[in-house]
Amino acid sequence: MGFPLSILDLAPVGAGESATNAIASSVALAQAAEEHGYQRVWYAEHHNMHAIMSSATSVLIAHIGAHTSRIRLGAGGIMLPNHSPLTIAEQFGTLAAMYPGRIDLGLGRAPGSDQNTMYALRRDNRSADAFPQDVQELQGYLSGNTRVPGVNAYPGKDSNVPLYILGSSLFGAQLAAALGLPYAFASHFAPQALTQAVAVYRREYRPSEENPEPYVIAGVNVLAADTAADAAAQLEVTRRMRARLLFGRGRNLTDAETDALIASGAGQQLDGMMKYSAVGTPSDVRTFLEAFRKEADADELIVAHQAPGTEGRLRSVALTAEAMEQVPA
Repeated sequence: MGFPLSILDLAPVGAGESATNAIASSVALAQAAEEHGYQRVWYAEHHNMHAIMSSATSVLIAHIGAHTSRIRLGAGGIMLPNHSPLTIAEQFGTLAAMYPGRIDLGLGRAPGSDQNTMYALRRDNRSADAFPQDVQELQGYLSGNTRVPGVNAYPGKDSNVPLYILGSSLFGAQLAAALGLPYAFASHFAPQALTQAVAVYRREYRPSEENPEPYVIAGVNVLAADTAADAAAQLEVTRRMRARLLFGRGRNLTDAETDALIASGAGQQLDGMMKYSAVGTPSDVRTFLEAFRKEADADELIVAHQAPGTEGRLRSVALTAEAMEQVPA
């Protein structure tokens, strides 16, 4: 491909499907990504969300690693306030030992859940305030330069698993710049501050030994299909699924009830969240992604394939890769 293209996978589970089905679909997606030349596949930590099966992120990465051979795998991301830095260093040190040279670790500050779920995770609601210090503590464990006297991560020490800061605001941009780390912006669902955050990150970047230059990954939704009509039809199904997940409040809504919810105002919020979405034929998707990469000033794009079913997502993976092969570096 002309520039690095990666995939974000939430291991979604469709209506009537099981977690086993969802995880098998994620394996197939990663295998397709490897076959078609994607840079990496990342999995996002979310909790208490019935349609997302990537909550045990490091376990899922281990399983995917056993069914692929080359593609990079990682977290996009681990919500560090939910965990101790030592635990994450041990988990990802283990993954790096299992799959040398293939593991990434993206870190987010949000809890990936609501207040009740945060309580159930046994984390203090002030834990996010310590995010910068926790990142540095984790960095110390992975680099072999522990900040806690006498405490090391085994495995993990000297593994130097690459770290990425994830965010959707200026906070993450400034932290990534200050620590000399790559920055991934969640523009696939929180697009508002994209250009400002990237500009701040590049302007304030302090080179580090591991990362002498700034590096930006921007998230974007993609739904590529063989025809524009097919893509549009799949998008409507996806919008309903997302509306139920975000605004349904646990209710089992019919299509008609969901459409009424979307028409009442939820649709405007939903479309705002999905501002950066490439939908249509491979040519349509290529045109959108080329323009988006320039707007985002991104070195790499990470794609959330939004087709509502496994077959559609696999087709979108293939069509997008084939389209982007024609893009110059």
